[in-house]
Amino acid sequence: MAEDLNSMYHVRGQVKWFDPTKGFGFVVSDEGGPDILLHINVLRNFGQSSVADGSRVEVVTHRTERGVQAVEVISIAPPERDETPVLTDFADLDPELLAQAPLEPARVKWFDKGKGFGFANIYGRPEDVFLHIEVLRQSGLADLQPGEALAVRVIEGKRGRMAAEVQAWEYELTQKKQ
Repeated sequence: MAEDLNSMYHVRGQVKWFDPTKGFGFVVSDEGGPDILLHINVLRNFGQSSVADGSRVEVVTHRTERGVQAVEVISIAPPERDETPVLTDFADLDPELLAQAPLEPARVKWFDKGKGFGFANIYGRPEDVFLHIEVLRQSGLADLQPGEALAVRVIEGKRGRMAAEVQAWEYELTQKKQ
């Protein structure tokens, strides 16, 4: 990366860590170099309030006197998945059938990262949908905030309606454009 403080660069890399409570984290570039600061406001401009450690990202960066920082998130891909179902509720499901289920618009009712779960409301439906932390991680998210807009794939699990996949609403909108 050049030393020009006014130049912008597209960088692909991996999220080293991100802490939504602190409001920042770091990305490691595929090409090496210093860690890249990822501030929560830059992530929010992309439509997410968190990102899972290990997620693949493409960001626009610039160098400041204090180091390299992301100024825009272009894309986020979840960390590599283990093929083993994350929850027993998914063990008997055909992954191809699950992938064909529609992503439905939802809003986070509440989520407690410490407890590892929360609930969302699907627009136009009265019942809650269970959100598990492991499903978030496999979807590239680390935490959710009340009122946050999501796109979720819902299944009828052993404990009722639950999210099998969770995406930021903006992710779903960008996928429809492609």
